[in-house]
Amino acid sequence: MIELEHVTKRYGSVFALKDVSFRVDKGGIVGLLGRNGAGKTTALNIMTGYLPPTKGQVRVGGENMLENPRACKRRIGYLPERPPLYDEMTVRDYLKFVCRLREVAPKAMKAHIDEIVSLCALEDVQNRVISHLSKGYRQRTGIAQALCGTPEVLILDEPTVGLDPGQNAEIRELIRALGRDHTVIFSSHILSEVQQLCSRVLILHEGRMIRSLDMDGQEDGVMRLRLNAAMGRDALLGRMRQLECVEKAEAAPDGDDVLLTCRKAEGGLPPQDLIFRALAEADAPIRSLSEERDSLEEVFLRATALGDRAEEAEEIIR
Repeated sequence: MIELEHVTKRYGSVFALKDVSFRVDKGGIVGLLGRNGAGKTTALNIMTGYLPPTKGQVRVGGENMLENPRACKRRIGYLPERPPLYDEMTVRDYLKFVCRLREVAPKAMKAHIDEIVSLCALEDVQNRVISHLSKGYRQRTGIAQALCGTPEVLILDEPTVGLDPGQNAEIRELIRALGRDHTVIFSSHILSEVQQLCSRVLILHEGRMIRSLDMDGQEDGVMRLRLNAAMGRDALLGRMRQLECVEKAEAAPDGDDVLLTCRKAEGGLPPQDLIFRALAEADAPIRSLSEERDSLEEVFLRATALGDRAEEAEEIIR
C-alpha cells in the first residue's frame, strides 16, 4: 500500500534519514518508534509528500509520489503533531472546507461529513467554534480532517500528545476502530500505547530503520522458547543445538530449563513442532514448552543500544 525505497533526507551535511526502506501493506495499524531526533516526523512528512527525499522514492498504491503526487496524496490522510485547525471556524464548517480541498463531490459532502462526525464522536461539538474546544476534541477534529475524502492510508504524528488519561483512552479506541478499514501509521513515545494498538512496529534510530517487529512477539522472525524435558540438561542442550531451527541454546539461570532462540526452518514448520519431534525420537517427554516474550520497552531499549554501538563503530571506521 505504501512503500519507502532507500529513502535518504539530508540537510547540508546532516542526515535526517539514511537509506530507509520499508513497506506497509493494506490494513492494520503500524507504529513508528524512535528517540527524539530519530527521524520519525521526517519519515512521515516524506510519506505524505510534504517533503521530497534527497534520494530514494515513495510509492503509494504502486504510484510514485514524485511522479504522480496528486494520485498518491488522494490516498493519504495526515494528522501532523500540531493539527492544522482554523480556530475561528466551527467544526462542521472546517470539515466542509477540508472536503472541498479534497475534492469531495458536493452532493456527497453532507453524508460524508455526517459519517466522519459520528465516527469521531463530534456530534455534540460540530457547531461549536474550534477555539472553544478542549484538547481532546481538537485532536478528534484533527483526525476527522484526515478522514475527509476517504483516504486508504492514515498517517498520524503523535496523535495522543498532551492528552489527559481519559482523552488518551478515547483516541486509542478511535485509532483501533480506524484500523479496521484503513491502513494506519502513527508515531508515539508511549510504548504501552503502541503495544496495545499495533500489529507491527518499525524502530528508527539516528535516521536509520533498525528493527521491524511483528507484535505477535517475534522480533524479525525470531522466537524465544523456554524448554524443560525428561533429559539431562547438558544432553538436552546438545540435542537442541543439532536442530536447524535453533540458533542458540543456553541454560536458564534458574532451574533446569533451557532457553532457545529459534527461527522457522526451511519448509515453514514451527520450531515447536521440530522440537517435539526431536524429543519424541529421543524418548524424552516434554514437561513444559513456552514462548518467552520481551516487552516492547525491552525490545526498544535493546535495539537502540545496538544502534548506538553500530554508530560508534561507523565513526571509528571513518
